[in-house]
Amino acid sequence: IHPRDKDSRWEGIEMERFADEADVVIVGGGPAGLSAAIRLKQLANEQEKELRVCLVEKAPQIGAHTLSGACLEPSALFELFPDWKERGASISIYVMTPKHQDTSPLNHGNYIVRLGNLVRWLGEQAEELGVELYPGYAAAEVLFHEDGSVKGIATNDVGIAKDGSPKDVFERGMELHAKVTLFGEGCHGHLAKQLYKQFNLRENCEPQTYAIGLKELWMIDEKKWRPGRTEHSVGWPLDRHTYGGSFLYHLNEGEPLVALGFVIGLDYSNPYLSPFREFQRWKHHPFIASTLEGGQRIAYGARALNEGGYQSIPKLTFPGGLLIGCSPGFMNVPKIKGTHTAMKSGMLAAEAIFPKVTAESLDSETAGLHVPEYSESLKSSSVWKELYAVRNIRPSFHNYFGLYGGMVYTGIFYWMLRGKEPWTLKHKGIDANQLKPAKDCKPIEYPKPDGKISFDLLSSVALSGTNHEGDQPPHLTLKDDSIPVARNLAIYDGPEQRFCPAGVYEYVPMETGDGMRLQINAQNCVHCKTCDIKDPSQNINWVVPEGGGGPAYNGM
Repeated sequence: IHPRDKDSRWEGIEMERFADEADVVIVGGGPAGLSAAIRLKQLANEQEKELRVCLVEKAPQIGAHTLSGACLEPSALFELFPDWKERGASISIYVMTPKHQDTSPLNHGNYIVRLGNLVRWLGEQAEELGVELYPGYAAAEVLFHEDGSVKGIATNDVGIAKDGSPKDVFERGMELHAKVTLFGEGCHGHLAKQLYKQFNLRENCEPQTYAIGLKELWMIDEKKWRPGRTEHSVGWPLDRHTYGGSFLYHLNEGEPLVALGFVIGLDYSNPYLSPFREFQRWKHHPFIASTLEGGQRIAYGARALNEGGYQSIPKLTFPGGLLIGCSPGFMNVPKIKGTHTAMKSGMLAAEAIFPKVTAESLDSETAGLHVPEYSESLKSSSVWKELYAVRNIRPSFHNYFGLYGGMVYTGIFYWMLRGKEPWTLKHKGIDANQLKPAKDCKPIEYPKPDGKISFDLLSSVALSGTNHEGDQPPHLTLKDDSIPVARNLAIYDGPEQRFCPAGVYEYVPMETGDGMRLQINAQNCVHCKTCDIKDPSQNINWVVPEGGGGPAYNGM
């Protein structure tokens, strides 16, 4: 760490930041952020009011960091754009009905999509409506008024060398000020983490619990292709106490493509478990392997998912800002669907703030607008009702029988009673605290990849298109450099080298003398945030790299 005010290399460097004003600033160009931006401009155009809406996104193009299954429940999309077909949506979709070969009743009436394509199309619609989009600009800092309310955000500085010195191309980030700022960073956003502490937003909710989802895209033998078919599974290769499951979707895009993935709850206890290698092993199940044999893998990616549901929703509003989408977490866990709820939350946020930001005089006790009406609107919406009904399914798996006990509970209290039981179960606590010491666990022996169905980690990361500027400060930071070896390696046998789905962390021998050290290959990072979540010492802090870095999923 090199404080600039005490570093002679920064003497004479211009440090003033350019500041710009908008009515609304949105952080994150995913389904929630774009839906909020679109709805705001729709309202402004309908009422003929001037409204400046700016959206910043860390990916180099809108949709490039978006990763999901995805089987879309389309209600929010239909509400946002009733004429979406007439608008020529450049997305490949296939509606699921009982007449098609769909093995999952949860998907009847839904659409198989490549979410990156949908997000890119939403970005095009937003621009047509007048939203200012700034892809490639990472929001790195929350700005505050003197009264403590949120003033806006600042993008990160660029042109800093790995050793903390300014390069010749150094440029200061810019400030974006707004009457209200919407934070839609996605799962485990790094600014949202700061806001939780600043405004004590998790005071009255349970800690969030997460999963990691890994996905591949395959081109398969056309004879095995069943457009519109969806398949889900639970169980093998996981034991009954490890929550997880799989999906396999046959796309309908003119080519025999399938999207397949594996989701594992990050509250697992065995430090020897590797989510990536469980995924690769799962593909060798005869039912899955028979679909993939003779095919070609063309893309890979991974991301964290919110699984806390109803119990883990934080306070959503604070002076100057709101939380929307997967940042607070609105995923319906048993359905593995959160896009529609994220979009709806963004739309409700837009409708709540619009009358306040367009009023002739600001009715607010703070410099940054406080809009508690958003929380009230969400609690009376379909999102809240949906999450409440399934609130006990995920925590019901925390029992002696694990998966089997959870399935029995779900069958009785959800499928039969639709979640109307008069109690709410609790989660186990934060995922980082669930690992057992390595001495108390059995090492897991994984089969070697065959290069046809299963693959090694680094060749997989290469298919994610991940790239970062090499000479920049690390965005995977350690609070204490001694902890990885002294605690994580000594007690848990270095779990970060297994839970990371991109080969970022590895323990290597010291260059001189005995012992080991943690090596961080930050250029491999796919921005999944798993390390920040699962590190048993909570010593890893993920922050944004220079804007534009990261994976390039581009429609995956």
